[in-house]
Amino acid sequence: RTARARANRGEPPMDNKPASQQKGGMLLEALVGILIFSIGILAMLGMQAVGIRNTIDSKYRSEAAYLANEIVGQMWVDRSNITSYDDTGSGNARRTAWNTRVASLLPQDPAAPTTNAPTVPISARQATVTTRWNTPCEPTATQHVMIAQIHHHTCCSP
Repeated sequence: RTARARANRGEPPMDNKPASQQKGGMLLEALVGILIFSIGILAMLGMQAVGIRNTIDSKYRSEAAYLANEIVGQMWVDRSNITSYDDTGSGNARRTAWNTRVASLLPQDPAAPTTNAPTVPISARQATVTTRWNTPCEPTATQHVMIAQIHHHTCCSP
């Protein structure tokens, strides 16, 4: 068919290049397609890794908040002995058990486990609960701080 006949029927013109110049065109297109697909797969894997890391981080943050609420609840119940929950206290059994729970639920630095020990300084009936943990592959510790005012129970007194 002639180029004029092809154009009259709306067909695209034929490539008049010799066959020796057209070799490898499909192979190049296939390689470019594989490259684009591979980049997409790598991006999806990266997003999955970030999602898993964020899920793990939120788990430890939730545990830390729960543990801080737990010790504050104990202090509210045992208001008359609040000073025994302080870091310098006389060794409250509930505080000791809580320290053990913190160490078992939050990942600690294996090289220096005491550096991530929880602290509960109490000043004028204000308790500042700080829990720390080392997430895997993170060089620095993460912390959760909760401040609570523990007041004397004054209502309903005769």
